[in-house]
Amino acid sequence: MRIAFFVNSIKGESPKYTTTVLALAALMRGHEVCYVTPEDFVLCPDDSLAIRALIPPSGNYKKASTFFKAIQSDGETKRFDVSEIDVLFLRNDPSLDAAERPWAAHVGTLFGRLAAARGVLVVNDPDGLGKAQNKLYFQDFPQSVRPETLIAKSIDEIRDFIDGQKKGVIIKPLQGSGGKNVFKIASPKDTNLNQIFEAVSEEGYLIAQGYMPEATEGDIRFFLMNGRPLMHEGKYAAFRRVPAKGETRSNVHRGGTVAPVDITDAILSVAEAVRPKLMQDGMFLVGLDIVGDKILEINTFTPGGLNNVSELQGVNFCDAVIAALEEKMLIRDGYGRQLSNRELAVL
Repeated sequence: MRIAFFVNSIKGESPKYTTTVLALAALMRGHEVCYVTPEDFVLCPDDSLAIRALIPPSGNYKKASTFFKAIQSDGETKRFDVSEIDVLFLRNDPSLDAAERPWAAHVGTLFGRLAAARGVLVVNDPDGLGKAQNKLYFQDFPQSVRPETLIAKSIDEIRDFIDGQKKGVIIKPLQGSGGKNVFKIASPKDTNLNQIFEAVSEEGYLIAQGYMPEATEGDIRFFLMNGRPLMHEGKYAAFRRVPAKGETRSNVHRGGTVAPVDITDAILSVAEAVRPKLMQDGMFLVGLDIVGDKILEINTFTPGGLNNVSELQGVNFCDAVIAALEEKMLIRDGYGRQLSNRELAVL
């Protein structure tokens, strides 16, 4: 296969990113990989679609750090007709481009639809991702797995909501990721509320969620593939993200650490509750952030942490992801009727 990974930028990648280790896993399984950014699509006068992709130099890569260094310094740009791409893996974070390059934020889903219409397997499905451009998508899932939530841009509405939450609330932007501008508010009389509101509301609407005390122990990042828990060699792709002392956010790049977690029937029930919607929307690979019996977020664009859980468990979960894409190619080639991209994405 030739797999194209769509990212915000080449320089913005990291050897620790899930995209990097997925690309390395594909190479080690004998596939070709390339990187595509928002600048790299070309819709031609004859209605064909081309991409200008970065090709890593040939090499027997064993470590993500070595592979990452090679694509940063020695990669070659090559033009492909999109028919020469088997899989387009959309791995960009729209929120990173929303402020500085708003034109780039939705390029992946827009051109991903064109690629899918021309026979490329695009994961996650671009129509599904189009619905998930911000955290409002989360409200489409069963209420039983969501914490009590208010979405508003009025500070008066937010104060009233906080007043009804005796354990406090978490406030964050509707369009955001990576733990940026996430704050805990204890009461509507909090002296920092006005400053926090001014800072976060500049990004648009705000989400206020009832605070869950269990979050002090961190949240659980739980990966689903094809709508079901990602497992490999009998182990779940899941870990606990433990926040640093004095920190509300458990994101690893915010100082959080990773720890093993036992997957209980309660956690599996939470995952099962969101499965139908994820399948319906063609979400091949997602990461759930779970606290207690609730999901705080569903990460659909760039669910990260496969490198962390692979190291923690001693299992290469990225290998399982690439194997699943291989199986999809076999299904597509051997299936008797035409499959839609959304159907194939979660088979």
